[in-house]
Amino acid sequence: MHMKQEELNNVCRMLEELSEDISVPRNIRRGAKEAKEILLRRDESLDVKIASAISILDELVNDPNTPIHGRTAIWNIMGALESLSAKSK
Repeated sequence: MHMKQEELNNVCRMLEELSEDISVPRNIRRGAKEAKEILLRRDESLDVKIASAISILDELVNDPNTPIHGRTAIWNIMGALESLSAKSK
């Protein structure tokens, strides 16, 4: 359990960095913040939270206004979430 929490904290840090990156559009920062808030909820299972966050990030990564470095950051976060999801099964 401890390892999963550490990985989740790491993903939240990555989302926090993205949400504070003024070089990406405001809607991308807002989406990153929303995904982080979902992951921090206590009333849902980890799988549900991960699926919700990935759904938001998927929309962001496909936004034509997302700069390349923002897209790369989102892909990295999605990969970390998918890895975490696989471990929770």
